[in-house]
Amino acid sequence: MRNLDPVHYTCPDIHKADVQSVFSNTWQLIGPASRLAERGDYIATEIAGQKVFVVRAKDGLRGFRNVCRHRGARLLPEGTGRCSTIRCPYHQWVWGEDGSLLNVPWWGDDPDFEMSDWALDGIEWQVWRGLLFAAIAPAMTLEDQLGDTVTELANEPLETFHWVHEERLVFDANWKIYTDNFVEGYHIPGIHPAFHAAIEFEEFQTTAHDGMVRMTAPPREGLFYRGKWLWMWPNWTLSLFDGGMNTSRINPIDHCRTELIYNFYFADLSEDAKPARDKTIADNLAVVREDFEVCLETQKNYESGGYRAGPLSPRHEQGVAYFQQRLLEAQTG
Repeated sequence: MRNLDPVHYTCPDIHKADVQSVFSNTWQLIGPASRLAERGDYIATEIAGQKVFVVRAKDGLRGFRNVCRHRGARLLPEGTGRCSTIRCPYHQWVWGEDGSLLNVPWWGDDPDFEMSDWALDGIEWQVWRGLLFAAIAPAMTLEDQLGDTVTELANEPLETFHWVHEERLVFDANWKIYTDNFVEGYHIPGIHPAFHAAIEFEEFQTTAHDGMVRMTAPPREGLFYRGKWLWMWPNWTLSLFDGGMNTSRINPIDHCRTELIYNFYFADLSEDAKPARDKTIADNLAVVREDFEVCLETQKNYESGGYRAGPLSPRHEQGVAYFQQRLLEAQTG
């Protein structure tokens, strides 16, 4: 097994192809469904540069492209919020929660203009185990995409964990470089020395399954993780710790910049448990940030032309091989 050629990480045209072949037709983790509890609550985000939002309407959730049908402006700012109607900030066109166009102010006399022709473009959405997913044009059902993840997490009490915190991290490397890094534990001794000391690394195992990569290692005393880390095709993760979990979405900004959207969930929301929750979040994020420098320097070496594709470890890099194979399959259809 060999690593992907560096052109896959540096070429803007290949990145554009990834947006179409990977991100436009897969289900993307948007966040906890609990953040859309009241009518008008919304989450607006980007999927590899494509702006979307999901909103709580009178009759349930609705998903749309976050794009004005008039001149293409962004309708809702990224993040969470609440709105009664959807008003474009540019020219004040107004849509209802069902996506229908309600008002076009100061338009003038135009007998050919039909309000019904200019509803918002919809997207698909689905809630699984309390997690909200969205898809622009899904090529398969969410359950089919999840594959073995459904069974893997069947006995985990995900629904008992309550959302507490979201963190967004941005760094200058291709999303595939970070994914390659996440789906193997081979780098732990060199990049995460404290983490390495807190697990039985000789027993670290990485296995690839349908739609997911599982990494496990027996934790030593004091480790906040439970010793299981999951990555799911094409770009989201879930890690378990005592009394909670985190999820992340690895979202490309462009061919050489990536954002990580981390969400943290806990079973115990009591005030007494807040210091422990805060420490768990801080410790998680500290481990994540330790990966950034090696990803940035790898990106530079790929761009320099000084790297030729090297071999992959059969023991530790099964996850890398699986991710890269899925990627190539998506690119070739």
